[in-house]
Amino acid sequence: MSIYRRVLRYYRPFLPQTVIGLLLSIVGIGLNLLKPWPFKIIVDDILGSGTQFRSEFWVIEPKGRAIVGLCLALVIIQFLWGVINWITNYLLVKVGLQALLKLRTDLYAYLQSLSLKYHDVRRSSDSSFRVAYDSQSIQTIYNKGFTGIFGSIITLIGTFAVMIRLDWQLTLLSLAIVPFIIVAIYFFAHRIRRESTFIQEHESAVLTQAQEGLSSIRMVHAFGREEFEVLQFHQRAQQSLQANLRLTLTNVNSALVISTLMVIGTAAMYYVGALHVLNGTLTLGTLLVFTAYLLMLYQPIESLTYTAWAMEGATAGARRCFEVLDRPDDVVDSPNAVEIESAKGAIGFQNVSFGYAQDRPVLHEVDLSVEPNHMIAIVGGTGAGKSTLLSLVPRFYDPTCGFVTLDGRDVRQIKKKSLRAQIGIVLQDTLLFSTTVRENIAYGRPDATEDEIVDAAKRAQADEFIRQMPNGYASTVGERGQQLSVGQRQRIGIARAFLKNAPILLLDEPTSALDPTTEAAIMETIKELMQGRTTLIATHRLATIHDVDRIVVVEGGRIVEQGRGAELLARGGVYAKLFTSGKFPT
Repeated sequence: MSIYRRVLRYYRPFLPQTVIGLLLSIVGIGLNLLKPWPFKIIVDDILGSGTQFRSEFWVIEPKGRAIVGLCLALVIIQFLWGVINWITNYLLVKVGLQALLKLRTDLYAYLQSLSLKYHDVRRSSDSSFRVAYDSQSIQTIYNKGFTGIFGSIITLIGTFAVMIRLDWQLTLLSLAIVPFIIVAIYFFAHRIRRESTFIQEHESAVLTQAQEGLSSIRMVHAFGREEFEVLQFHQRAQQSLQANLRLTLTNVNSALVISTLMVIGTAAMYYVGALHVLNGTLTLGTLLVFTAYLLMLYQPIESLTYTAWAMEGATAGARRCFEVLDRPDDVVDSPNAVEIESAKGAIGFQNVSFGYAQDRPVLHEVDLSVEPNHMIAIVGGTGAGKSTLLSLVPRFYDPTCGFVTLDGRDVRQIKKKSLRAQIGIVLQDTLLFSTTVRENIAYGRPDATEDEIVDAAKRAQADEFIRQMPNGYASTVGERGQQLSVGQRQRIGIARAFLKNAPILLLDEPTSALDPTTEAAIMETIKELMQGRTTLIATHRLATIHDVDRIVVVEGGRIVEQGRGAELLARGGVYAKLFTSGKFPT
C-alpha cells in the first residue's frame, strides 16, 4: 500500500467535514473567478464607450452610478470570498490536526506495546522524534497536498474554461510552458525527497545528542566533559545545517527555474495580446481581464509545483512513522490467549534458551520450577543471565526455545496485560516519573485510595520522609526522581509494589546501589514485602539472600547449582567459594 493511501485511511473518519470543506472551496474559487469582471465592464462598457459624463460627490449620473455599483460588487465578492475562505481553511486545518492527533496516538501506543527487544536496539530520542515531528507529515500531506491539489485543479479548470472563451490563441500560448514546468517538477522532486529524508535523520540525531547530554548532566560535570559534549552537539547540528542548506539550495534553484518559465509565458502573452488589441480583435478590457486570469492560471500551477515538493518532503516523515507501525511485535498474545483473575504463583522454566541476538545467546536450556509462595534467589556474576531470566516471566521477552509457565499454563497463552497484573517488580534503579509522590506510588493502581497509598508507604518505611517533604504526598520528585536519594527512590518503588499487592514479586538487584546501612534497612522492608508471595530475587549480594527457600546459581547462562544456603555451603561448590570470597567473576 502506498504512503498516500495509508495517509488517506487516517482521514476516513473525517470524510463529511472534508467534503463540506471542498464544496466550500469550489464556491470560493467561483467567487475568485468573478473578481476581474467588474473592472472589465468598467473599462469596456463604460470608459470605452467614449461618452463624457459629469460626476460629483452629490450628483452621480447613470454611468457613475454603474461604476459605484461595480465597485461595490467587487467589495462584496471579495468579502464573500474571504468569509468562505476563512471557513474552508479552518475546517480543513481542523481535520488535518485531528488526523495528526490520531496518528500520534497510534504511533505512541504502538511504541508502548512493542517488546523491549525493539527498544533495546533503538534510541528513545529517535522514537520521540518520530512521534513529535515526523507525524506532522500527515497534516502536511493533507492540507498542503490533497486539499491544495484539489483547489489548484478546480482553479485551473475554471480559469482555463474562461480564458479559452476569451481568446483561445492566447490561452494555448500561455499553456505552452506547462510541459517544461512538469519536467522541472520531476527533476527536482527526487532530490527534495532524498534531502528531506537526510534532514529528518540529522534532526533526530541532534535531538538524541541534546537529550543524552542533558539527561547525563551530572556525569558531564563530574568528568569535566562540557566542552566535549558541546563539540559533539555542534557537529550534529552542523550536519543538520548542511542538510538544510542543500534542501534550501534545491528549493531556490527550482523556484528560479519555475518563475523564469512563467515570466517567459507571461511576456509572450503580453506581446501577442497587445498585437490583438492593435488589430482590433481584442478589447483592452478583455486583455486586462485575460492578464488577471493568466495570473490565476499560473498561481495554481506554481502552487502545484511547491505542493509536489512539499509532498516529497512530507513523504519522508510519513514513511518513518509507518516504519514503526509496520514493525511486527516480537511478543504477541496467542490467538487463544485468556485472561486470569488471580494466580497461585507457580512458575516454571522448561528448557528455556534466549539471546538478545541470534549470535549472542544469554540463557542455555534452563529448567527451573518455583512453588507458590516460595522465595527463590538467583545469584551469579555480571552477565550471567539473572536479569534476563526474570524478564521472561512478565514477557518482556519471549524465549527463543522452550517456554515459561505460570500455574502450569504457558505464559504465551495468557494475555500480557492480565499476566503483568499478577506481577510486582522492584528494580535496582527505581524509575520515578516527574510527578507527585502520590502518583508515583499509585502508578500500578491509579484507583487506589489515599489511605491505601499511605498504608503502602508506611509498610515501605517511606511515610516519614515523605511527610517531611514540602508538600508531603503532593510533592513532585523531579525528573526521574532526582530530588530524592537512592534509598528514598527505592522505598517509593517498594511502596508501589506493596500497593499493587500482586501474588508474584520480581526483585532485580534491589540493593546493589545502596550503602550497607541503607541496604540492611531496605532488606528488612523487602522481607516483609516478600511474605506470602512467590518471589524471585536476582542479586550478587549473597549475605542478603542466604536464608531464602532456595538459591539458584547461574553461570554462563546455565544453572550450575541450586539448594538452600546451608546446603550449598556444605557442598563446597561454586556458591561456597563465592560466598567465602564475597565476589563473583565479572
